[in-house]
Amino acid sequence: KKPITAPAAALKEIAQARDDEDDYDPFAERKRLQKATSDKDDDTRQVRRPMVISPERIDPFAEGGKTPDVGSRTYSQIMQEQKLKGEENEVRKTIIDKAKDGNLRTNGEAKGTVRKRGRWDQVVQNGDSSGVPAKKKTNSAPWEETPKGGLSRWDETPGPTKMGAETPGATPGQSTRMWDATPGHTTPATEAATPGRDTPGHIGVTQTSVRRNRWDETPKTERATPGHNSGWAETPRTDRGGVDLIQDTPTPSASKRRSRWDETPSQMTPSATPGGLTPGAATPKVGATPSGTSMTPTPGGMTPGATPMTPMAPRTPVLSNSAATPVGHTAMGMATPTPGHLLSMTPEQLQAYRWEREIDERNRPLTDDELDAMFPPGYKVLQPPAGYIPIRTPARKLTATPTPIAGTPTGFFMQESVDRPTKTQIVDNQPPGNLPMLKPEDAQYFDKLLMDVDEESLTLEEQKERKIMKLLLKIKNGTPPMRKAALRQVTDKARELGAGPLFNQILPLLMSPTLEDQERHLLVKVIDRILYKLDDLVRPYVHKILVVIEPLLIDEDYYARVEGREIISNLAKAAGLATMISTMRPDIDNIDEYVRNTTARAFAVVASALGIPSLLPFLKAVCKSKKSWQARHTGIKIVQQIAILMGCAILPHLRSLVEIIEHGLVDEQQKVRTITALAIAALAEAATPYGIESFDSVLKPLWKGIRTHRGKGLAAFLKAIGYLIPLMDAEYANYYTREVMLILIREFQSPDEEMKKIVLKVVKQCCGTDGVEPQYIREDILPHFFRHFWNHRMALDRRNYRQLVDTTMEIANKVGASEIINRIVDDLKDENEQYRKMVMETIEKTIGNLGAADIDSRLEEQLIDGILYAFQEQTNEDVIMLNGFGMIVNQLGRRVKPYLPQICGTILWRLNNKSAKIRQQAADLIARIACIMKICQEEKLMGHLGLVLYEYLGEEYPEVLGSILGALKGIVNVIGMTRMTPPIKDLLPRLTPILKNRHEKVQENCIDLVGRIADRGPEYVPAREWMRICFELLELLKAHKKAIRRATVNTFGYIAKAIGPHDVLATLLNNLKVQERQNRVCTTVAIAIVAETCSPFTVLPALMNEYRVPELNVQNGVLKSLSFLFQYIGEMGKDYIYAVTPLLEDALMDR
Repeated sequence: KKPITAPAAALKEIAQARDDEDDYDPFAERKRLQKATSDKDDDTRQVRRPMVISPERIDPFAEGGKTPDVGSRTYSQIMQEQKLKGEENEVRKTIIDKAKDGNLRTNGEAKGTVRKRGRWDQVVQNGDSSGVPAKKKTNSAPWEETPKGGLSRWDETPGPTKMGAETPGATPGQSTRMWDATPGHTTPATEAATPGRDTPGHIGVTQTSVRRNRWDETPKTERATPGHNSGWAETPRTDRGGVDLIQDTPTPSASKRRSRWDETPSQMTPSATPGGLTPGAATPKVGATPSGTSMTPTPGGMTPGATPMTPMAPRTPVLSNSAATPVGHTAMGMATPTPGHLLSMTPEQLQAYRWEREIDERNRPLTDDELDAMFPPGYKVLQPPAGYIPIRTPARKLTATPTPIAGTPTGFFMQESVDRPTKTQIVDNQPPGNLPMLKPEDAQYFDKLLMDVDEESLTLEEQKERKIMKLLLKIKNGTPPMRKAALRQVTDKARELGAGPLFNQILPLLMSPTLEDQERHLLVKVIDRILYKLDDLVRPYVHKILVVIEPLLIDEDYYARVEGREIISNLAKAAGLATMISTMRPDIDNIDEYVRNTTARAFAVVASALGIPSLLPFLKAVCKSKKSWQARHTGIKIVQQIAILMGCAILPHLRSLVEIIEHGLVDEQQKVRTITALAIAALAEAATPYGIESFDSVLKPLWKGIRTHRGKGLAAFLKAIGYLIPLMDAEYANYYTREVMLILIREFQSPDEEMKKIVLKVVKQCCGTDGVEPQYIREDILPHFFRHFWNHRMALDRRNYRQLVDTTMEIANKVGASEIINRIVDDLKDENEQYRKMVMETIEKTIGNLGAADIDSRLEEQLIDGILYAFQEQTNEDVIMLNGFGMIVNQLGRRVKPYLPQICGTILWRLNNKSAKIRQQAADLIARIACIMKICQEEKLMGHLGLVLYEYLGEEYPEVLGSILGALKGIVNVIGMTRMTPPIKDLLPRLTPILKNRHEKVQENCIDLVGRIADRGPEYVPAREWMRICFELLELLKAHKKAIRRATVNTFGYIAKAIGPHDVLATLLNNLKVQERQNRVCTTVAIAIVAETCSPFTVLPALMNEYRVPELNVQNGVLKSLSFLFQYIGEMGKDYIYAVTPLLEDALMDR
């Protein structure tokens, strides 16, 4: 017999709910707010992470022309580096392009590797650098020939080579035969072209080639050999530097044949080479990030103008001897990280490591001593059997070995045996002295504070460094009072501590990937404060500061952008224009677009700080630069950013700015033409509605441009014309609109989303201009506009949706509401809900703006039918439908009377729905249409709705209850106290307990309703009930929302007027004794309102008597009440001056 049980679906639902509860994180919202700055960065903003803060620069304006520091660099050095970097980037691009086209050939500059002749080999001539075997005799034996098509059984596994993709000079022949010399070692005479092929540690050492036997070494596949490039369909290796760049799309060749012997993990075999083919052990190239982090060196990834790389001291290889060991951050899964790892771990990895350590600590085998302590005497250790051998897994022992990361000291060191603490800790995070706790991620910046040293024995520089560290730690992690004191100290002693030591510690902190928004804000505040103090001492560090602060200019957080602008503005004022220009000039034509973008924004801030005229000569030179199009592009972008940042403040300099950039419209570079058009659009937008005469010179090239360009270029030119047309006189605007409209109508069908947005914007601007005739829009634009834009796709993309609604609104303003509504009213019944919402919002805004006067009876029926259908068919209740319904009904006015029974039927049915959202929306709709029901004299219907709502006052969902109270308030407002059903005497006692509800929406609507009744119908309720409400109202004075507190104090006034001031006043004066300040302040305001409502003489005696209570809070409250009271009663106060003067005298003489 089958047991009776719940259906599977129900059990599954319960389990799912339990899982959801388990997964619920109560701190999720706080974590979202406290996200590290790096977590919010997108791909564009991530570019700044590997940037290096460059050394300080020479200050040519130093006092007395003092000798510059040896390490600092001059303007010419930086420009040379930029030039070199640009040329290198061009060469790389050329190689990639040639490789893609298949035109990459060896040019004979690199010599081929000299190999030991095998018995069967062809003769390779030393001079022949192409690596092609010499031509053979025709009568040679068949086995001597190199096979052409097929693969020999004994050949090495073929790599997926491609015509032209061989490494120049490194491939001596088509295949390395079995008896060849071992490749990979180079002599000075035959230096390999590919940097990754060298074996560091063997460069420059003449090797005697040892004949290789195929049994001599562990087999490796080609992809396991570090010297080889990535194979076909293989992820490019990050440690290859630039080698893989030329193999973008290799042609797949014969697949690699796999042998079961390949399974031998070659990574376990220790390499004979000391460097182990480690790219990190070789001298770093220019362009590599000098830090030990595992970031891919990107071209231009360094800070513009960074120090030219010199051969560094030998340092730890990034990869260890065994190729199996992962590199950098990928290695964090290892069993025992070395101390160096802990510094480069992210907070999440550190937390996970802590947990693992904790678990391992608890589950570790107990020592004999610990067991002896636990067990009573009499136990002894059992000896293992004679032949017992414990199982040992070598792999496990291998992974438990600490793996070195670049920059950490390696080599053998004795493990210290430490007494195990009861709680596992990585490091002691509490620095000595009165300092805040150190977060794990702060250790790398403040580790010196963890060491207890005698500060007297330190040098002056070291003492300064420790002092700055302590102050910064207090500012970053301290309590508010600690932070305030430290901030003041740093500011006051800025010049004494020195610019160098300060910035050398603050700036690396700001570059930290684990920095939170709040911490960044505090550190930026520090820079802001010390800039004022340091003044001209800041000059050598301008570039360092800019590298750190410029990324704030493109941050997604508005306040971060404002902070960034503030810092750069103060920096410009401190350092001066000449220093700012000489520092930022090299970044203007940087090869990295990210650097150019942030530099343009920074220059705009400098212009706003020091004035546009001072920057005009420089901009003129940059925008006309012949050397590089990047400089012209950035110069024009600076003008665009100035216009965006400064708005109408550009008007005095408008003509100059337009003249500076006008030549960009006919530049040979497409990107320059596009940015010029966008800059003109920004200037025109900032100048609106003035300044059309300044743009005379650019109208002709713009006009030509829209006829010759396509794609992004055309979009930019259209945008510029769209912003210029509204500046024109009516007749010109009409002419230009008709001309540009031909191109706009053609672009209506463009599939590009960006183009659609711009076309819609330009149509909106053209249609909103004075000279454009409604007839022209109706006949020439509307048919195409609705055919191409009013579809489901436009409703799905939020930005398109918004732009389409705005453009349709602008057209409606010209051609009238009925013209637009007639075309879209049937779409209120469309099957796509998002599209219905877009239609409803457009109709709501059109009718709200233009009224419903030109809507005929037929359209009115369609409209009511459509909105009822759309309202009932919602799957998720949206405020758009609610607003639309309310607006249309209100605008139709009396004409809606025949439809009201149907509308109310729908509302009542939805009030009974099991979904809380639907009930809430139905109640909200009653509040919206109550005044129309009054106009249509439907009091009976309203009375019925009032009764239904009264019955629903037991609603359990606070959101719905709030809406029901709002609907009742709407009905009470229009129907009046006398005709209200249910009667007020029954309604108010039901509201008193609801006042205890802590939900803000319920509190606000309930107190408003109670206040309305107290104001208009107090006589329907007994005085005892009003006193009960007074006590409940005192609790509402604690509410967080100001609107609730304001409504509460006003209600005290209404109640005092109804039942007399004495009882209410006694309650309020009693409340002055409470501890909460907000509560006392609201009470004093309520007392003042009671005095204003019931005349001051009813309140003043009791108030002055209360001043005698020897309690500070009460006396303060009385004085505050008096101040509000005289503020409220105004001129009436002249009668009471003599009465209160003795009290004020006493207060002034109080100790």
